[in-house]
Amino acid sequence: MQALPLEEVHVLSNDGSHFQVIAVGEMFGELSRVKKQQAVYAPLMEYIADNRIHAVSIKTYTPAEWARDRKLNGF
Repeated sequence: MQALPLEEVHVLSNDGSHFQVIAVGEMFGELSRVKKQQAVYAPLMEYIADNRIHAVSIKTYTPAEWARDRKLNGF
């Protein structure tokens, strides 16, 4: 949240090493799908490298997309 200009971040984990991240920010409206993933991965690389994070699944939304799709994600 501190590394990126995001409005919301939701992080879910059942075991402490596999995470699902939902990131919401205007910045995602301008980026390709690959660039969105890279933007969220970048601040996590230290934790991935030392195995504090074993796996991460990332979903990105603009605020408008999130307002439309949040119910589909159970929020």
